[in-house]
Amino acid sequence: MSHSRPIIALIIICLINIGVKAQIPNWKQGILVDEFIYTEAPYPSCHAATIAETPVGLVAAWFGGTKERNPDVGIWVSRLEGGKWTPSVEVANGVQNDTLRYPTWNPVLFQIPNGELMLFYKIGPSPSIWWGMLLKSSDHGKTWGKPQTLPEGFIGPVKNKPILLANGTLICPSSTEGKGGWRVHFECTPDFGKTWEKIGPINDGKTFFVIQPSILTYPDGSLQILCRSQNRAIVESKSVDGGKTWSSMTAISLPNNHVLPPKGETKGARTPLNVSVSKDGQTWYAALILEDSEISQYSYPSVIQASDGLVHIVYTWRRERIKHVVVDPAKLQLKEIKNGEWPK
Repeated sequence: MSHSRPIIALIIICLINIGVKAQIPNWKQGILVDEFIYTEAPYPSCHAATIAETPVGLVAAWFGGTKERNPDVGIWVSRLEGGKWTPSVEVANGVQNDTLRYPTWNPVLFQIPNGELMLFYKIGPSPSIWWGMLLKSSDHGKTWGKPQTLPEGFIGPVKNKPILLANGTLICPSSTEGKGGWRVHFECTPDFGKTWEKIGPINDGKTFFVIQPSILTYPDGSLQILCRSQNRAIVESKSVDGGKTWSSMTAISLPNNHVLPPKGETKGARTPLNVSVSKDGQTWYAALILEDSEISQYSYPSVIQASDGLVHIVYTWRRERIKHVVVDPAKLQLKEIKNGEWPK
């Protein structure tokens, strides 16, 4: 998200309820494009889309195969050319040798300013023991170089985008799901992937169970992360020193889902898919309902604001397709979210 633009968009996945369904016509203002990146593909299932703006246009990636965790799952890429998305091409897989293949996971695209396009992804049988990989493209996603394995213990950005700090350091929001619980850390590279250092974990995995942080940036240089949690709320932490140290984690007013899961449960169905907007990361406004259906699984959105100011969102649609939505933030009609409840 551009530092010069005050709007910060966060996609919130929330449960379905009758009250929200009746409001759909009131929560579509500002949507300019609502399309599938593809309708047919050589694989039945997909997930975890990511999007980036290159000097010649948009590029999207996701993982696709028989189903998540299946060894045939690879990383697929499509480019927006002439207003149409190109057929997706597999650019990475988990083949280890002639008899062993692992699934791939969670691609994350990042465009180096005036440089290459980076594609981070993971390989491994499960998130608890996967490892990080990196591809680079010098022609805006048409072709890709040789896969690089990140140093042992590094996976790159786990789901959401890295942020390029003023000092030239690329800080990648990351997390682990191993025996120590759900914990957040950061992986930093001053040279776009040649050398790495790690910050954290910043939580003990006991008070808050959190993964997949998103980094929000502010004009004064401060940072805020918002994390997915098992605590029935979005959890935040803040840094005033460029991500070197972070405040204690706290739950914010927004739940993971705008309609909380059943009592005693940590998560609910992945529907509807809502967009909330904030200028300060504290007060949030209802903006859009992208999807609302009793058929679940609208999830794992990736959001960027392009150079023309328009917001682009890609996300999983029922694990069958990848959706692309373009939003004009100037046309949004906002209503404050109070007490964590989507406005009636």
